[in-house]
Amino acid sequence: MQYRLLSEEPKTYALIFDPGDELAAGLNRFASEQKLAGSSFKAIGAFSAVKLAWFNWETKKYQPSVVLNEQVELLSLVGDIALKDGKPQVHAHVVIGKADGTAHGGHLLEAVVRPTCEVILTESPEHMQKQIDPESGLALVRLQ
Repeated sequence: MQYRLLSEEPKTYALIFDPGDELAAGLNRFASEQKLAGSSFKAIGAFSAVKLAWFNWETKKYQPSVVLNEQVELLSLVGDIALKDGKPQVHAHVVIGKADGTAHGGHLLEAVVRPTCEVILTESPEHMQKQIDPESGLALVRLQ
């Protein structure tokens, strides 16, 4: 992955992922290295494999729902980065398109980039904090 700072106010980055890069791990690594704490991002591109999940309210866990080992288009990726226990946590949702025109979506678990993934990430001057929600068991953004 390559990146470049595009703007200081607000701090905005372009992240360009290369073939074979794993997107979720790369976003997490970048968030940690840059000490991000209140960011939003969007992306387009394509993958050679993807694993998406959905939140099962009964088990209070993310369960894999879409596992594809084929070329797909990244139609939309949106997400945020907030602090949980003082560390950046990435949360992203994805919609992908298959060759037959069908689309699948969900919570990003893993995605292998091919040929590229272009992410625009903007850091807010206000940091966001995640706290465990007792009802869902999830770390959710809480405005203070």
